[in-house]
Amino acid sequence: MHRTFLALNSDPLKTRLDLIYKQANDHITLVKTYAAYARKLKLENSKQLKMFDDLAKNFSDLTSKPSLFETDGNLDEDVLRQFEKEVKDRVKFARLMVAESKENYDNQLKIQKLKDTIFSVSESLGKAKKNGALASSIAAKSIPKSLHCLAMRLVEERISHPEKYKEELPKAEFEDPSLYHYAVFSDNVIAVSVVVRSVVKNAEEPWKHVFHVVTDRMNVAAMKVWFRMRPVEGGGHLEVKAVEDYSFLNSSYAPVLRQIESAKKQRFNFEKTTENVTKDGSNMKLKNPESMSMLNHLRFYLPEMYPKLHKILLLDDDVVVQKDLTGLWKIDLAGKVNGAVETCFGSFHRFSQYLNFTHPLIKEKFNPKACAWAYGMNIFDLDAWRREKCTETYEEWQNLNEDRTLWKLDALPPGLITFYSLTKSLDKSWHVLSLGYNPSISMDEINNAAVIHYNGNMKPWLDIAMNQYKNLWTKYVDNDMEFVQMCNFGV
Repeated sequence: MHRTFLALNSDPLKTRLDLIYKQANDHITLVKTYAAYARKLKLENSKQLKMFDDLAKNFSDLTSKPSLFETDGNLDEDVLRQFEKEVKDRVKFARLMVAESKENYDNQLKIQKLKDTIFSVSESLGKAKKNGALASSIAAKSIPKSLHCLAMRLVEERISHPEKYKEELPKAEFEDPSLYHYAVFSDNVIAVSVVVRSVVKNAEEPWKHVFHVVTDRMNVAAMKVWFRMRPVEGGGHLEVKAVEDYSFLNSSYAPVLRQIESAKKQRFNFEKTTENVTKDGSNMKLKNPESMSMLNHLRFYLPEMYPKLHKILLLDDDVVVQKDLTGLWKIDLAGKVNGAVETCFGSFHRFSQYLNFTHPLIKEKFNPKACAWAYGMNIFDLDAWRREKCTETYEEWQNLNEDRTLWKLDALPPGLITFYSLTKSLDKSWHVLSLGYNPSISMDEINNAAVIHYNGNMKPWLDIAMNQYKNLWTKYVDNDMEFVQMCNFGV
């Protein structure tokens, strides 16, 4: 050892060797430190710990090699060069390992990386939600090929055999207040047929049930042909009319018609300017076909449409009836007009979500925390309606909302206003909602419901319908009807 140090003191390569040893020892310390930290973090079994330990041992073995010096005590330059190369290779590998594993030990680095990942995923999720909502909205507002085919086949049948489909005289049952009357307003033939079939199949006395179907001028022929070819089962009664058959419903009488016409003009203007359509999110209601259909607002004229009736049950076309509904006519509404299931829970579905409470008229008249209720299955006492002059109330507020600053063009907000303090809450088992957007409704709740409602975009006749609920609707589709088979309805 004494001879070795003397040789180093006299060798010109001493400085170079010292630097190599220093570099090796520094990295031995580094990898031992990471190995010790790994033990502290209880990573004894990890692959990284083993690699750090092996690397430290390799460094130690390398620096203890006895072959660096010749027999005369001088350094051999070729040997030193080889030694330097081996040290540098191990140093390079050590640095690579440290760089790859650094984030496991550097909390700040881990936190920053996690923040970056969360931000990136959040942005991607936001874009996916927007794209999904847009695609779902487009699908919901489009007419499936099978529905279009069905309507065309029915109209073709009417044209080909006019003698079969002559207009029939109104039946006395249509105005008999002792029977159970339903109002269904829709332009969807298959949906209306499911509503009617589900009612009569679950009714104890189907011959006492009367259906008043109202559609638009374009679909009235198809609707009449369907129910002439497939009469209501069990002896039930059904009439089909077009909105235009009610002559009192004109723009001079019904303010909502003026607003619909105005909204359609605005939609035309928006569609001409793509920039306005894409940027102005507040006008989405104007582009919703349902909000611009008088079918959606006929519910406010029930006493005028059926002047001889005392009570009527309103059903939307996206519901399925699972039990006998005659008990609804026996409920004591205690002088109120509307029997409906309330939808509020917590802060959700309160009046504040549907009406503009920054407007003084709304703020003065209504409680923002009042509970909203659902359209889709509503029992109306038409005598109480006439007594309370609800249609006049509706029209007054529609006139006040000419500029649509009180609420957007839709049917629920004016319903909440019109029947404010005139609505009796029904047991929730009468009407279970959200099958058109909520995948988490329990089957016990659904099976216990008298009426299930596919409100939302995922209607059961669309490809985007939720599979777990779809069969509850399809089992009432009349698959024996020849045109349903010809149009490959796919249910």
